[in-house]
Amino acid sequence: MNAHQIIIRPLITEKNTNLMQFNKYSFEVDRNATKLQIKRAIEEIFNVQVTAVHTMNVRGKLRRRGRQYGYTSDWKKAIVTLAEGDRIDLFEGA
Repeated sequence: MNAHQIIIRPLITEKNTNLMQFNKYSFEVDRNATKLQIKRAIEEIFNVQVTAVHTMNVRGKLRRRGRQYGYTSDWKKAIVTLAEGDRIDLFEGA
């Protein structure tokens, strides 16, 4: 698995934007990826030094469409802490 298959997308929410003050960034990652694989992928893609990786499995939510019920997909979230002085510019294009 290469780095771009492991890191699916950055998570840009109000809570995650506030975490950026503490050098913490959130990403949706492949469900089978380990913490070490996530660390190496972030370091390779963004050219930064990762000090910690926290992961969690997020369960899908119940959704309704008319009379039918279903669930959104389960996914995995990673919160990555960077070394002092490193940054990831997620809003460069915005």
